[in-house]
Amino acid sequence: MITEPGTPTLDQLRVFMTVVEVGSFAAAARKLHRATSVVSYSIANLELQLGVLLFDRHTTRKPQLTEAGRTVLAEARSITHGIHGLRAKVKGLLQGLEAEVRLVLDVMLPAERVVDALKSFRETFPTVALHLHMEALGAVTDRVINRGATLGVSGPMSNAIDGIEKMAVGSVELIPVAAPDHPLAMNGANPPGAVRAHTQLVLSDRSHLTEGKDFAVLGNRTWRLADLGAKHMLLREGIGWGNMPAPMVAEDLASGRLVHLDIAEYASGHYAFDVIYRTDQPPGPAARWLIERFVHQAGGQA
Repeated sequence: MITEPGTPTLDQLRVFMTVVEVGSFAAAARKLHRATSVVSYSIANLELQLGVLLFDRHTTRKPQLTEAGRTVLAEARSITHGIHGLRAKVKGLLQGLEAEVRLVLDVMLPAERVVDALKSFRETFPTVALHLHMEALGAVTDRVINRGATLGVSGPMSNAIDGIEKMAVGSVELIPVAAPDHPLAMNGANPPGAVRAHTQLVLSDRSHLTEGKDFAVLGNRTWRLADLGAKHMLLREGIGWGNMPAPMVAEDLASGRLVHLDIAEYASGHYAFDVIYRTDQPPGPAARWLIERFVHQAGGQA
């Protein structure tokens, strides 16, 4: 009794899967342009190597998979798929295509832009591994600087950074919102200075690039959150007021769960986006395609 199975060849696995696919040794022989005896011999050798019967040849006229055969078939398909994937990746490398792209996106980037870029990339470059990170404010640029990402879509940076190339790719509108039962929402038009009496929820990060910097902070009392989703949740629950990307709160405004605040100091503003990458790590074909996609999105937005 065999306790250590042998190692089948890729050709044996191909013959085995063809027999399963077409339903008989003779049909497999025709499809593979081989003699039926050669196909039968290949399957017999495969069974001998593995130490199990793959087909029941006695109870039916057509070969039927045994339980062991079904298990081997699943593994054979997985191996074949892996080989095809390997060949596709190597072909891409030979053509200059990157093996992977590490992408970091600002959390303010509208969801429809993120989904469009990721789905289109997967369809266009199925062999390129895409690693995605979502960060806030200066943490996007920080990840690119430290080589944690090949490419980034960053929010506005006040100063140019040596070694970082950037290209404008549109913006998103930020609007002040609060729950309908918040005092700032119930008063209608608020007089100057009214926001200072209420807690403002502010998106922040721990990056040294934006340390000590505030963006559209008007309140004297602030709660600082690194998670835009948490900020959104607290706003809907009536805990504080804050500025949010208009697309992210569009449904809340339509349903009345949030209200666009009328405050004297700030009606709305635009949060600009830039594609960024290191000048000593220029983008390859797949990364360049992503850049062009974000530029195209910005054109459609305009």
